[in-house]
Amino acid sequence: MRYLLVCVLLLVACNKKPTDYREFLNGTELVYPGKVANAMALPGDGRLQLIWQPSPDQSIVKYTIFWNNGADSLTIQSTTHNTSDTVRCTIPGLSEYVYTFIVYSYDDKGNRSVATEINNARVYGSVYKASLHNRLPDVEPYTINDDNTVILRFTTPDTVNINTAVKYTNQGGTETTVALSPVADSVKLTDYKFGTPVLYQSSYIPVTGALDTFYTARYDTFPAILRLVQCDKSLFQEHNLWGDMGIYQSDTRVSKLWDGSVGPQDYPNIYHSDGNGSLPRVLSFDMGKVYNHLAAVEETGRGCCNNPDHFEVWGIADLTNAVPEVNSNDAGWKTAMQSKGWTLLKEVTRTDNGNAAFKTNLIDNPPPVRYIRIRVLHDANGENSYVNMSEITFWNKE
Repeated sequence: MRYLLVCVLLLVACNKKPTDYREFLNGTELVYPGKVANAMALPGDGRLQLIWQPSPDQSIVKYTIFWNNGADSLTIQSTTHNTSDTVRCTIPGLSEYVYTFIVYSYDDKGNRSVATEINNARVYGSVYKASLHNRLPDVEPYTINDDNTVILRFTTPDTVNINTAVKYTNQGGTETTVALSPVADSVKLTDYKFGTPVLYQSSYIPVTGALDTFYTARYDTFPAILRLVQCDKSLFQEHNLWGDMGIYQSDTRVSKLWDGSVGPQDYPNIYHSDGNGSLPRVLSFDMGKVYNHLAAVEETGRGCCNNPDHFEVWGIADLTNAVPEVNSNDAGWKTAMQSKGWTLLKEVTRTDNGNAAFKTNLIDNPPPVRYIRIRVLHDANGENSYVNMSEITFWNKE
């Protein structure tokens, strides 16, 4: 009985016709037009572009793209069947998100191809923009050359940097912009007007081939470019303070230190102290105005002797209640000066005989300074009372 049942079933199955599926298709055949090839997405700002190579199927008349689970779609007409061509479809008005797109080819009878999926299609927007930062200046951000050209230095960008626009004012007073490429670490300004700000803004793309360039939210200000400018000695004035050493005679005054002499001078074209005291001894003067970025000092000794080889340079902007009545050779003098608001700008030690001009940088980021006190701690020839010097020069960054 079981054997008879199997034979009946086989007989029924063998009697079905191979075209019986047509009753489900209204007597027509199922046709699939050729699908697209090498489909991919190029991301952009609130938009993206889908690209593919067309099928050689000549029956294809259009393409329809679906996304958001089929809730949104876009149709474009087919204009080529050359497989070496590229079909491009830009979809605007998209939210920042990762999408999946389905692309179908259609022929003129409405038949559609097998689906082509384009996954992980990213659209960028405000979230990505907020993550962008301008390329950073280097630790040593600039160099000023002897010809007053300026080299600006930047660190290596940490993402797909396209460009950094550097905006500055040239010597003619015109705003100028130069470009720093992502492979360069510096840019040279040949006509920079010192004392004016330099601004910079970087631009990026999220990935290679992206549709749009993204800019940081704003320009940043480059560190101030300050060059050394000699302080105006015509403004310098003698300003004797409590505890200052006296002068040897009337024509060896403190003002000899800014008479413009070059190189070690001989007596009496020098500053020459009296001998009424022992080192450490101090002298003071007024530079005539406040300097906010005092940066360097140069001291030139006498042609023969009594030249300081160890001395301190002190500065302050305002003398109101700022002069301690403490002898300069007192062990508490330094503490007393600091308590009155003075800043030790530099402790200078020379290893020569103290004759030649000796230039050295002062401390970084000093406070504003107008008044100077120089405390001589030691003379190169061992003299313990007299102090001789030919010239003092200061430089300010501006």
